[in-house]
Formats: sequence, C-alpha cells, structure tokens
Amino acid sequence: MGTLGSLVALHALSAAVWVGGMVFAHFCLRPALRDFEPAVRLPFVADVLGRFFRFVWGAIILLLISGYGILALRGFDAFGAYVHLMQATGIVMMLLFTHLWFAPRRRLERAIAARDWPTAARNLDQIRVIVTINMWLGTLTVLVGAGGRWL
Repeated sequence: MGTLGSLVALHALSAAVWVGGMVFAHFCLRPALRDFEPAVRLPFVADVLGRFFRFVWGAIILLLISGYGILALRGFDAFGAYVHLMQATGIVMMLLFTHLWFAPRRRLERAIAARDWPTAARNLDQIRVIVTINMWLGTLTVLVGAGGRWL
C-alpha cells in the first residue's frame, strides 16, 4: 500500500472510531444506564466518556494529518465539492468537540467530585446534545466522504 492508500485507510479508520463511538454511546450505553441511580450512573458515564474522548483527540489529530496529507499529495484541485463539504462538516465537529472538552466535560467532572448530581446531570445532558449533533454530522460526513464523487 502506498502513501496515499495508507493515508486514506488511516482517515477512514479515524472517522470510524469517532463516529462509531458516538453511535455506541448514544444508542447502546445511554439507554442501558437509564435505571441506575445518579451517584452510580454519572461517575460511570463520565469515566467511559473520558476514555472515549481521549480516543477522539487521537482521531482528530489523525483525521487532520491524513486528510490534509491526501489533499497535499493529490492537489487541492483534484477533488470535487464533496471534499470541501466533508472538510467543513469535520471542522464543525472538531470545534463542537473542543467546546465539549473544555466546558461541559470539565464542569461534569467538578460536579461529580463535589457529588453535586443535579449539576452533573445538566452538564452530561449538554454533552449528550453535542455528541448527538456530532453523531449526525459525522454520519453525514462519512456518507459524503464515501459516496461524494458519485453524488
């Protein structure tokens, strides 16, 4: 596999980790924990998300390196509008995630440390909203990236 193929594979794998993790968290983890008491559920979810969010940081770095590496190797003019749409939605996702990391995630961790369950729940709900938006943007981005040249 050449450099271009390696970058494309790395790009696809990074997107799969990020989007797949959000789908798992939203459709599998969240419903499974609904009946747990806040004192159990909130620290557990914060721990799981903290681990996942570290993978997201890695995925973001790899998506940027691989995506712009592909563009540099092929030339920015070699791609259609679908690549610019994929780039735009990806950047919006990265900005939303950065906000999530530095604002509601930090507040969630502080509230859990203080055992302030109502505040922790509010911040987890903010994280849920951002993750849901990013999950749908990520789904759109993957669809555009995978099928864009044929649309």
